[in-house]
Amino acid sequence: MRTLGNILWLVLAGFWLAIGYVIAGILNCLIIIGIPFGIQAFKLAGYALWPFGRAVVSKADRAVAVSVVGNVFWFIFGGWFLVLAHVFTGILLMITIIGIPLGIASFKMAGLALAPFGKEIVPISSVQQSSTTAQLPAGTTVVSTVSPLAASTGTEPGLTPPQ
Repeated sequence: MRTLGNILWLVLAGFWLAIGYVIAGILNCLIIIGIPFGIQAFKLAGYALWPFGRAVVSKADRAVAVSVVGNVFWFIFGGWFLVLAHVFTGILLMITIIGIPLGIASFKMAGLALAPFGKEIVPISSVQQSSTTAQLPAGTTVVSTVSPLAASTGTEPGLTPPQ
C-alpha cells in the first residue's frame, strides 16, 4: 500500500513539489548564510518525492532556541512559498476521491515545510518499533507520519501495520 501511495504521490504531486524544494535549496546555497537552509531544502525534497513509509520526529538533542531562529529564517528565505505550494497542492488533490489521502499528506507536509528545523525524517518502522524497544533517542516525539492507510482507514498515524 505504501508503494502504491508513493507512486500516486510521485505522479500527482511529489515530482513538482520536490522540484520546488530543489529550486529553494539552490537559491539558498547561492549565499553563504543560506547554505544550512539549502541543505534542509534538499533533505525535504527527498521526503516530498517519496513520503509514505516515513515519519517526522522531533529531535531529542536539539537546541530549541537554535531551531526557533532557524525556522524563522527558513520562513523568510522561502519556507512560506513551499507552505503555499503544499496547501495549494492539497486543495487540488482533495477534489477527487482518490486524492483525499494524498491531500491530507500534503497538508501534513505543509506543517513540516513551515518549520523543519529541530525535526528529523525517519523510517516509520523505527517509530513502530520504538513503542516496544528503545530505538529512538529518549525524549524524541513523533510529530507526524504520512501514511495512506491512516488517511483511508482512520487509524492512528504512525501505527499502521507494515505491508
